[in-house]
Amino acid sequence: QVQLIEIGGGAVQSGGSLSLSCVASGGSLGRYSMAWFRQAPGKEREFVAGSTWHGIVQYEEFAKGRFTVFLDDAQDRLSLQMNTLNTDDTAPYYCAAAHTWAQIRANEIEYWGQGTLVNVSS
Repeated sequence: QVQLIEIGGGAVQSGGSLSLSCVASGGSLGRYSMAWFRQAPGKEREFVAGSTWHGIVQYEEFAKGRFTVFLDDAQDRLSLQMNTLNTDDTAPYYCAAAHTWAQIRANEIEYWGQGTLVNVSS
């Protein structure tokens, strides 16, 4: 059974940076598309950024220019570098994987991580 394990997150002041990683455990997710989602309190879960297995990346509008996503397909590792964080970025961040990019964007996720909290203070 494949599990996604998120590493990173934590507390940072507004304007700061954080890095998240997600690794697959218990099996390989070679040629899967992977992405980050987040769910702020009182809001629906939303797409943040992601990558197809061959390196095509996509960002939600709020992440463009501030976040960088990278998928190392050989290592089953998805990373997210977040810069210039603000309080609106506060949320648990979830790693997700699906066989196709269309599934990712349709929220038809095959594997979810347990989430890691990002807390940005003013």
